[in-house]
Amino acid sequence: MSIIELFENKTVFSFEVFPPKKESGVETIYSTLKDLKELNPDFISVTYGAGGSGTNGVSTADLCSLIKNEYGIETIAHLSCLYNTKESVDKILEELKANDVKNILALRGDVNPDVEIKDDFKYASDLVEYIKSKDMGFDITGACYPEVHQEAEDLHTDVLNLKKKVDAGASHLISQLFFDNNSFYEFMDEARGVGIDVPVEAGIMPVTNKSQIERMVSMCGASIPAKLSKLLQRFGDDKMAMRDAGISYAIDQIMDLVANGVDGVHIYTMNDAYVARKITEAVNNIMKFK
Repeated sequence: MSIIELFENKTVFSFEVFPPKKESGVETIYSTLKDLKELNPDFISVTYGAGGSGTNGVSTADLCSLIKNEYGIETIAHLSCLYNTKESVDKILEELKANDVKNILALRGDVNPDVEIKDDFKYASDLVEYIKSKDMGFDITGACYPEVHQEAEDLHTDVLNLKKKVDAGASHLISQLFFDNNSFYEFMDEARGVGIDVPVEAGIMPVTNKSQIERMVSMCGASIPAKLSKLLQRFGDDKMAMRDAGISYAIDQIMDLVANGVDGVHIYTMNDAYVARKITEAVNNIMKFK
């Protein structure tokens, strides 16, 4: 099934996982996926590691195949382009097609000063256009940034660049994580204003520990609202308390988003099935509203 079809009748609810980076994590990700399967998400996306895999050789395509063909859940394979050539992209597309994976999240990828950038693709829109030109039947998702991509001049410029991605063939968007819903609503107003009319899923990352959120904020530039800042100050040094507070904050975000007609919610699970379960149990009955 194409991911875009899921948006026709409900508020879409989905998860993200990543391939394990160490050999010891292989069994953990399989256990996590079994637990996530029981939560019946609309789809599960799998991030793209260096070379398409973790250090133990478990690839994005491997996990997508497991999710799709053994667990019967739709899946999206992340694919970044800065360090890929057209030849390497072709190989990945063939592998995904062979495993009946029909959905791709086309990304530029983060700049790593220690790795040589290839010349074939400069922007995610270039990758989207290339995949569409192959006419292999893939449905393509794009990423968007409610609080503006760190390299963009301003929101309007960023959204105009996003429209290029949509015009190139992205039929669905997933947002970077954010903690202030007003930022997402302002972004949506701007996006709809320039003619971006595809479904947009809100990316939600539950804050389960203080160091995790400090690292993620430094990477993506998301702002910390006063309410979340107080939670971090109050509970940040207590692991269990911070986990429960972070889950509660994420649930509040989702409730507000659904009440305001969001197209979908994408949970950055960080491979933590417990957190995903607690959130799913809390919001399951409201996700049917469209």
